[in-house]
Amino acid sequence: MIKRLFDLAVALILIIVFSPLLILFSFLIWKQDWHSPFYVAPRLGKKGKIFKMIKFRSMIVNADKSGVDSTSANDSRITPLGNFIRKYKIDELPNFFNIIIGEMSFVGPRPLVPEGEKNYT
Repeated sequence: MIKRLFDLAVALILIIVFSPLLILFSFLIWKQDWHSPFYVAPRLGKKGKIFKMIKFRSMIVNADKSGVDSTSANDSRITPLGNFIRKYKIDELPNFFNIIIGEMSFVGPRPLVPEGEKNYT
């Protein structure tokens, strides 16, 4: 209960504090190709339940459909703005919304990609 209250309070405060950056980068990402600034990635949550983790999109549209599973530092699918937001972890700011919803927490393991679970079982 205390952990959940902490998550809610801190996430709400951080959304308010970082709202100028959230708005600015949403616009900048959208403006580069007129597509959604968000990338919604399937992740494993509690008890193996899959949820949709929200991130700022740092790659070209439909980059996940290219068949490449991992990303290298010099991946041609990463946009110039994407390099910047990855370097400064700005792509993670929308995760605060997942925390408010209760799908993620500030304390705890990082959610795995569904295919990554087999590496730990």
